Amino acid sequence: MGQPAGMKALVTGAAGFLGAWLVRLLLERGHSVRAMVRPGHPLGALEGLGVEEARADVTDAGSLVRAVRGCDVVFHLAGVRRAAKREEFMRVNAEATRLLLDACLEGAPGLSRFVLAGSITAAGPSREGKREEDPLEPAEWYGESKADAERIALSFADRLPVAVARPPRVTGPGDRENLLFFKLVKAGFLFTFSGEPRPLSFVDVEDCVRGFLLLAERPEAKGQAFFLASRERTDVEGLQREAARALGVSPRTIRLPAAVLGAAAALADAVTTVTGMRLPLNRKLARQILAPGWTCDPGKAERLLGFEAKVPLAASIDRAARWYLDHHWL
Repeated sequence: MGQPAGMKALVTGAAGFLGAWLVRLLLERGHSVRAMVRPGHPLGALEGLGVEEARADVTDAGSLVRAVRGCDVVFHLAGVRRAAKREEFMRVNAEATRLLLDACLEGAPGLSRFVLAGSITAAGPSREGKREEDPLEPAEWYGESKADAERIALSFADRLPVAVARPPRVTGPGDRENLLFFKLVKAGFLFTFSGEPRPLSFVDVEDCVRGFLLLAERPEAKGQAFFLASRERTDVEGLQREAARALGVSPRTIRLPAAVLGAAAALADAVTTVTGMRLPLNRKLARQILAPGWTCDPGKAERLLGFEAKVPLAASIDRAARWYLDHHWL
């Protein structure tokens, strides 16, 4: 049995890529949304949608109690995806999750669901396809922080109805994480990397946020983690080739040694540390690209929640390319 129409949902990170898509879906389904955005940051794509604003920071416990008060469901999407230091990932992605859960106990004791936006990176790399029962084996700092956030969330399961979504690489209009691949092929370059094939699971953003809503609605989700992914798979070269096709370009293939990518990423992080400028390349991205693979099995979500990823990669990349061009990101 699903949530009744008219539930009040708090979405942290509401102005981000996934957050804005989730907000729109909730509004389409007849729910009211309190959009949590950091003080001083613009609403962006949420402007004019009629959401209630909550100006709060996930690392500020006092502001979080006010943000959750009166809400039926909390979707926790806020976090940092790029940082030059492990401590920053842990502070914002893991410890802030604990602060928000504590805030829910104090300010929203009748909460019907707390949905954490986790990540496949918490489970760790896999060519064969990770399952939910596999141990968490993160391979880089971002994954470590998401694994800790997941452990923290599930440790509250005896006090709050929590659920964890683990999407793999998310594609679609407005995404920044894959924008680099589009920029590279548009500039005439398609990079491949030394070593064995590195398969990737993915999910289109519309499928992903539908999965988030299922985690909020379905009783079977309580206390559980779920991979939300397409049955179709690709790899980094495949993403670039799809981007090139969507943009109508024919880039030159360049084979890059793994060590060169790693060194360039370390240099980029050094620049970020010194200047504060966040560059497209970083060690997190390099480690993810060079991992053996990032694949998962969505069978549990399909069986227990009725989840189905409907958007094929080609369609998702086509929509992303049109959006980037329309918004002058390319």
